Amino acid sequence: MILVLAFFLYSVGTNPNLDFATVGTFVFDPRILAGVGLTVLITLISMVVSTLLAVLVAAMRLSKNPVLSGVAWFYVWVFRGTPQIVQIVLWGYLGLLYEKLTLGVPFTDVVFWQVNTNDLINAFVAGTLALTLNQAAYSSEIVRAGMLSVDEGQREAAYSLGMSPVYTFRRVLLPQAMRVIIPPMGNETISMLKNTSLLMVIAVPEVYTAATMISAQNLKQVELLIVASIWYLIMTTVLSVPQYYLERRFGRGSTRTLPPTPFQRFRAMLDRRKPGPAPAPATQMTEVIGA
Repeated sequence: MILVLAFFLYSVGTNPNLDFATVGTFVFDPRILAGVGLTVLITLISMVVSTLLAVLVAAMRLSKNPVLSGVAWFYVWVFRGTPQIVQIVLWGYLGLLYEKLTLGVPFTDVVFWQVNTNDLINAFVAGTLALTLNQAAYSSEIVRAGMLSVDEGQREAAYSLGMSPVYTFRRVLLPQAMRVIIPPMGNETISMLKNTSLLMVIAVPEVYTAATMISAQNLKQVELLIVASIWYLIMTTVLSVPQYYLERRFGRGSTRTLPPTPFQRFRAMLDRRKPGPAPAPATQMTEVIGA
């Protein structure tokens, strides 16, 4: 495997069709950096809002109220059953369906508020809405699976202590379900980061769109794809760090001893390399044994 990897790196490094100078030039290009910032912003907004919405939808799915559970099921069915790129395009073209958005009295000419649809829902808002609503459907199933993993006796014990259903959900069930929820939610966050590249279809200038626009000018498509890939790898690596520590925090109740962190392993390796105390002379050892 090492030989195969070395051969691959050698073939890439000596490929005359790759202009590594262009890669180095555009890695920190202001347009690329602006795209990176926009990618991170969209990811953070979409994941925070979709997570809050997912908790609400999961609670509705678990409700005994048929209206709440039915609405939640229909929401998940629609957004999981249609391609994400179709949802993005529909939100981007919402102005074609509704030229203006109004708030007033239905079936009358009384209007309290009115705005042009394209002014309110621009490309950034449309892309963020599409990613958020789609992600909430998937995340709600993750939250629901985590809730179902908690023993039913926990709910019964909370009710016997006089806790309300909302308080039980927030303080008893959800913290225990987080151990099951965190790993897939971390993966969904990384997927969300990469799915922002789909917003290219509605001209949101995130990092992939910025790289594509630059390559259309200088015809360095492969080099700009490498630049975008470098930044995606950096961002996903940074996102993996809090996921790791969140998994450790919420996994404390499932194991007696948590595995060491990378820093703890590195420190232990350094401690093993340190020379130990010198052995005592034989005369001193004899005196100690005699004593």
